Amino acid sequence: MPALQKQSSQLNCYFRVLSRARGMSYRQHSSSSGNRMSRRTFEFGRTHVVRPRGSHQATIVWLHGLGDNGSSLSQHLESLSLPNIKWICPTAPTRPVALVGGFPCTAWFDVREISEDSPDDWEGLDASAAHIANLLSTEPADVKVGIGGFSMGAATAIYSATCFALGKYANGSPYPINLRAVIGLSGWLPGSRSLRNKMEVSNDAARRASSLPIFLCHGTSDDVVPFNFGERSSRYLSSAGFQYVTFKSHDGLGHYTVPKEMEDVCHWLTARLGLEGYGS
Repeated sequence: MPALQKQSSQLNCYFRVLSRARGMSYRQHSSSSGNRMSRRTFEFGRTHVVRPRGSHQATIVWLHGLGDNGSSLSQHLESLSLPNIKWICPTAPTRPVALVGGFPCTAWFDVREISEDSPDDWEGLDASAAHIANLLSTEPADVKVGIGGFSMGAATAIYSATCFALGKYANGSPYPINLRAVIGLSGWLPGSRSLRNKMEVSNDAARRASSLPIFLCHGTSDDVVPFNFGERSSRYLSSAGFQYVTFKSHDGLGHYTVPKEMEDVCHWLTARLGLEGYGS
């Protein structure tokens, strides 16, 4: 599966930059909170679409990892045995990323370090989640919609799941999409520690969370986003009221995908969304 493995090699390339950039100073972008729109302007790259070969039953936005783009993903997704899914593969904005010493690369949000104690770039997360929602907003009413992704793309997909449940973005603007499925491969949950408290204040949030199936996969040998981040993200989601969280570990898998993992994704999507024609 060269397209998705390429994603890993490009991401690891940027992590090697980090070792050379330890001595560089980098000012974290200020992020706004509260009921106001983002103060930063984000220019998203090209969006690639894979049309369904059969009847259009579902649309999934699939998000790449750090430093990649939508084109490489679309080439692989086209080969999956899911003829009734339309895949939308956007490209993240190019921005300085603190994790790699301020090196500019495609990223859905800024991140200083992959840590539960690291401040989250809510402004960047909201901008990306809103862009994804906009891509799904024109889908036919009878088509089931979902979001999936790898690494940072997975983190953005999972963040979108929390926006759906809470009914709003971090900035307070309403979240407009009725998500039916979320998939995260080798990712993590932004804002994990505060999620449960946010969910407990709203009965509607609990109801929406209990209706959304989430599928998380993580390799036990992941040296970029450690396995325990994926495992803990699953627990945080479950404790916050997401009742249909499936977490699957892959022994010996690093920060990349393999055919077996994508087969699991195909089976899960088919079952959860009631799709026809899997394998054809």
